[in-house]
Amino acid sequence: MESSVEKLDWSNWKRVLVVVAHPDDAEYGLSAAVHHWTNAGVEVSYLLLTNGQAGMQRPPEEAGRVRAEEQRHACEAVGVSDLMLLNHPDGHLVYGLDLRRDIARRIRRLRPDAVITTNFDLEAPWGLNQADHRAAGLAAVDAVRDAGNRWVFREQIEQEGLETWHVGHILVAGHGAPTHGTAVGQADRDAAVASLECHTEYLADLPDHPAPADFLPEILAADGALLGADFGVTFRVYAN
Repeated sequence: MESSVEKLDWSNWKRVLVVVAHPDDAEYGLSAAVHHWTNAGVEVSYLLLTNGQAGMQRPPEEAGRVRAEEQRHACEAVGVSDLMLLNHPDGHLVYGLDLRRDIARRIRRLRPDAVITTNFDLEAPWGLNQADHRAAGLAAVDAVRDAGNRWVFREQIEQEGLETWHVGHILVAGHGAPTHGTAVGQADRDAAVASLECHTEYLADLPDHPAPADFLPEILAADGALLGADFGVTFRVYAN
């Protein structure tokens, strides 16, 4: 049976912005595509809306420092040098103007060809989705439109010297009904595993979490099969 997942054409991309809620959110498969793109010369930036301070069995102030540092190492593993962590409260993200404004500002500053976020449906392929993921993804999608409208967040244009920016494509990773995908190689797979392994102390606080090498290659192989490749990463893609 022929797959309905098309090959993603990213050949003209120069810059990509990944918007997620927490450290480690980009490391469950998406980072394989990020490594593939950065190796090809695409500039990939990460915008994390929180520093994940509520995600460990230790005081939030300590957890936030640990998770931010682990995310920096995870970025290095896949060739990302531009990481911005905002200070929205982990576990308390609320969809609204504050999130949209911050994301739109980053879009206007970086001027990416594509914005990527992760699944923000209530029911994700792995079960009920976490509240921060839902708020972050929806805010990212709406901020793409905001960034292109000069009458939305006018202060960024009139006071901060930014200009509007039209993003060509929105990609949602981890979607249960993907439309497109990109084939990746073994080196990309290994880099994705390494990027998740960088979250050492975080994963140690999750005793039931499987080792990255035990499940990530299977996820990437399943996506690759949809593309006729050994490994791949799939997305729900929207043209903007």
